[in-house]
Amino acid sequence: MKVILFCGGKGTRLREETEFKPKPMVEIGSIPIIWHIMQRYAHYGYREFVLPLGYRGEALKQYFHDYRMRNADFTVDLGSGGIFMHRNAVEVDWRVTLCDTGEDTEKGARIKRVAHHLGSGPFMAAYGDGVADVDMAALTAFHKAQGKMVTFTGVRMPSRFGTVTTNARGEIASWQEKPVLDQFTNCGFFVFEPEFLDYLSEDASCDLEKEPLERLAREGQLAMYRHKGFWQCMDTLRDYQLLNSIWESGQAPWMVYPPDISPDV
Repeated sequence: MKVILFCGGKGTRLREETEFKPKPMVEIGSIPIIWHIMQRYAHYGYREFVLPLGYRGEALKQYFHDYRMRNADFTVDLGSGGIFMHRNAVEVDWRVTLCDTGEDTEKGARIKRVAHHLGSGPFMAAYGDGVADVDMAALTAFHKAQGKMVTFTGVRMPSRFGTVTTNARGEIASWQEKPVLDQFTNCGFFVFEPEFLDYLSEDASCDLEKEPLERLAREGQLAMYRHKGFWQCMDTLRDYQLLNSIWESGQAPWMVYPPDISPDV
């Protein structure tokens, strides 16, 4: 299955890092977050990626165009102009298709606009600004077993605030600092059957999470894979700092290769 990674958003809540680059190019440990996401998929054998571009998409084009130059030594023959690459970096066998899909296009329309790159079978998708230790093999097996048109990955919502309960007299009955709520939120990591494309349009206003997925929920064609492990998005500067501190600890749960052999980009 091919994997769509959404790359078009403007990342306005992370303007400190996204003023001059798209959010998928914001770095965790000197490596763009999109590389971390792709490496997770590649570990499970999913190595064909489709990137629908929007805001500052040229930065992603340049990054992948120059990928080998960034990650290996090379020799330039100034006489002939030939360039000879030396195999001294981690080799990746990914195939990455980058498509301009409009700066103000919603995610549903972005999928529709790259549909001709997806083939005729099921495909996957993920947000380009969050990392997780999702077991992609278990996710796809769950999707197949459920027999639904779309599966998304859900995680329990952590509260941003502490909660307090009281009795009728106003006395404190319990105190919990930032508890995990008994609710789930969509963290992405989707699996789609190709028929889902009929629910989308190329109109820039076609958003993935609104009418298309709401309609599938009403029709009983939407399933949720419950992820009990690590997940963290990069929406704000605080998230960015948290992810980098986790990386620097050497215990990043989403990584499938040790950090010391990751490409230095």
